[in-house]
Amino acid sequence: MTTTGLTIGQGGLRQLHRSLQHHAPDAAIAILQETGYASGEGVYEAFAAWLVARSGIDHPGDLDAAHFSDVLSEFFQTKGWGSLHVAPLGGAALALDSTDWLEAEPGTAQMPMCFFSAGMLADFLGRVSGEAVAVMEVECRSKEDPYCRFLSASPATLQEVYEKMTTGMTYSEALGAS
Repeated sequence: MTTTGLTIGQGGLRQLHRSLQHHAPDAAIAILQETGYASGEGVYEAFAAWLVARSGIDHPGDLDAAHFSDVLSEFFQTKGWGSLHVAPLGGAALALDSTDWLEAEPGTAQMPMCFFSAGMLADFLGRVSGEAVAVMEVECRSKEDPYCRFLSASPATLQEVYEKMTTGMTYSEALGAS
């Protein structure tokens, strides 16, 4: 199934955050994540078309892993979402870092707030890898961190990381990366 349509810009995404926080604060996080996840297919299709035009690669899964970070960052920058650096973290996760991610609104939160992006990246990266992928934001410019950091791993791995974090462990410690 091919999806087409308009993209959501920074103003629209920020208004969605504000409206949900005002009208449905208990459901805001779930709605943003689910909406982001539903957007992943369109982002994947846009990436696949862009990748063919840019480099002649017909399937994103065929992209050389050594170039994945640079190509992914270039794609998201051309779409206005910001840069994205991808690197392994520990033995079981990827860290996706951005100093200029669109969804972040610096100085407005006490916890990571890029819920739409976490959902979108989970679906998108799952399509690229052909496997189930979960994404969790652990650092965010919205809470004055120097960058947004998303962890991408199997759902079981991120569930374990989350559980360890609730006991006071850092995500790096939980991934054995400290």
